[in-house]
Amino acid sequence: MTATSDGRYRANNIANPAAGAIAVTPNDSTDLASQARALWIGTGGDVTVITVDGQTVLLANIPDGSLLPVRCTRVKSTGTTASDIVALY
Repeated sequence: MTATSDGRYRANNIANPAAGAIAVTPNDSTDLASQARALWIGTGGDVTVITVDGQTVLLANIPDGSLLPVRCTRVKSTGTTASDIVALY
C-alpha cells in the first residue's frame, strides 16, 4: 500500500485508475518523474517510448486526444512528433 498526500492509502495495483498526472517534455536521456501507466496524447503524431521492460518502441500515427495504455519510463524526443503529452501514473 502507498500513502497518498492526504494520509489515505491505496493499493499499488495496475488495475487501479491513475492517481496523478504530469505534463511530459520528451527527452532522450531523462526518465519520467514516475513510471507512467498510460499517456494522454493531446496533439497527435508519433511517440517513441521506453517501456518498463526497457524496450524502445515507436508508436506511429497516434490521433489527437488519444489515451495510450502503455507503461513507460521515458518519452524520447527522437522520433516523437506528438505534443501536449501527459503521463498518468
